[in-house]
Amino acid sequence: MKKTERIYAPLVSFKDLVLTLPARGDKIAFRFPQGKGYASLTYAEFGHMAHALAAGLDAVGLSGKRIAVIGETSPEWVATYLAVTASGGVIIPMDKELAISEIEGLLASVDAEAIVYAGSFNEKLLPAMQNHPSLRVFVPISPAEGCTTEKTLAFEELLSKGEKSLEEGYVLPDRDPEALAVMLFTSGTTGSSKCVMLCAKNVCSCVNAACETVNFNENDRTVSVLPLHHTYELAIMLASLCYGINIGINDTLRHLMRNFAEFKPTGLILVPLFVNTMYKKIWDEARKKGKDKLLRRMIKVSNGMRKVGIDLRRKLFASVLGAFGGCLEKIICGGAPLNPEMVRNFEAFGIQICEGYGITECSPLISVAPYYAPKFGSVGPAVPCCTSRIAPTGNMNEKGFEEGEIQVKGDNVMLGYYNNPEENAKAFTEDGWYRTGDVGYMDEEGYIYITGRLKSVIVLENGKNVFPEEIEEYLEKIEEIAECVVVGRKDTDGETVLLTAVVYPNKELFGENAENDTIYKAIYEKLTDLNKKLPSFKKIKGLELRDTEFEKTTSRKIKRHLVK
Repeated sequence: MKKTERIYAPLVSFKDLVLTLPARGDKIAFRFPQGKGYASLTYAEFGHMAHALAAGLDAVGLSGKRIAVIGETSPEWVATYLAVTASGGVIIPMDKELAISEIEGLLASVDAEAIVYAGSFNEKLLPAMQNHPSLRVFVPISPAEGCTTEKTLAFEELLSKGEKSLEEGYVLPDRDPEALAVMLFTSGTTGSSKCVMLCAKNVCSCVNAACETVNFNENDRTVSVLPLHHTYELAIMLASLCYGINIGINDTLRHLMRNFAEFKPTGLILVPLFVNTMYKKIWDEARKKGKDKLLRRMIKVSNGMRKVGIDLRRKLFASVLGAFGGCLEKIICGGAPLNPEMVRNFEAFGIQICEGYGITECSPLISVAPYYAPKFGSVGPAVPCCTSRIAPTGNMNEKGFEEGEIQVKGDNVMLGYYNNPEENAKAFTEDGWYRTGDVGYMDEEGYIYITGRLKSVIVLENGKNVFPEEIEEYLEKIEEIAECVVVGRKDTDGETVLLTAVVYPNKELFGENAENDTIYKAIYEKLTDLNKKLPSFKKIKGLELRDTEFEKTTSRKIKRHLVK
């Protein structure tokens, strides 16, 4: 694929985005489920909503304050983010899956003064209206009878106040691009949550880097699938608005395939769990119809034809593509390594997958595989707003590259953790590089390859270090396995560490009534075959089956620290 000209409106500031959105006029910004059908909002309407909301915040004395937003993805959610940041305030996107007591505690810890929330939180927030130490204004997007108090200010009422303020000449303020603008709580996959502080410069540099490196354009259609409080989905949301993309909003995972059929996305932004699930469903469906062998032959034939310049993928794999609306051409995937064979097969179907890499503390984008020059297994070189390096260790891998912690410096790197000097000291090197905690290496062209997490490394009795993520990548190729985590178990001697695969089986493949012994034997046989290809210290010695899926964060990452 050739490199194409990147055409987008660079993000200068949140104020700039709010003021320029209306220029796209009647072009559809958002489509979303509503009632029994679907509704839409144009760029002009959405831009005006964000502007009026900012004016409304100013009118009620909330501009410049710390304001939380929580709930399902919606135009109102995105407008709140833009309105708060454009009016000089600090936005605090919250995870809607957290327990309400935890939400209240986190908001108190950062002195949040107001919260904008979806209808699903109308009842949940009633106690906070009575006794929360810092929240003084509650803004329901869809108010419900019996769920309001004197502290409640409905979203529509806030917009109405903003409309009046705009008529009276309200002007969005200029703000220091390096001042605190966003406060984010990390997902807590290690068992604890820290508050990341980002400024407008952090977010804007990351959004522009995404626009510069990802192969999207104003004619694309996407579907917002991941939780919007995560920087990954949020950065892509803002980048999509800079491109002028038509954004579909998925309401629930249960309706995902129905919404794909309705929105017909040309591009998606996902995490590996979604891609792996989609891939396994393709093969499960083919197997049920007795067409899995035919599908493999078609892949070989198609690949051979492409080598001589004949590309019939959209016709040959129309049924596969039809499951995603029929128009899907590209997927950006980040969060964990993907199986290179799976990436190649998606390419054979006509869907390019480019892997990216990021972390909340870097707003979050660090690198992405170039669409015009990807390398299977790599998350690409650092994006334009930052540089990366491998901490010197002297450990050379089998490919001849030094392997160590990935470290980052650039405009995307956070201001620091809120009120946490101890963690701030740990997060940066003496010469000012952010320590990601991820381990990997870079090739001669600067492409990054991630091999594991420092915190999850398993140290064997012979001193060898094993990164479970690497072994899990092999295991994910086994169709009988739906999800897995590799852990170190102590042998009966209490000292020898045995690599053990904890597995949630592919229930669709075995059927609900399959006996555990049958499942165990089938998977153990595959593990035995896999072990023949692995170095002795990476061989899997144990297998444990689970009856339920692993507990996950809202970005669909397995909570490794909970696997006992």
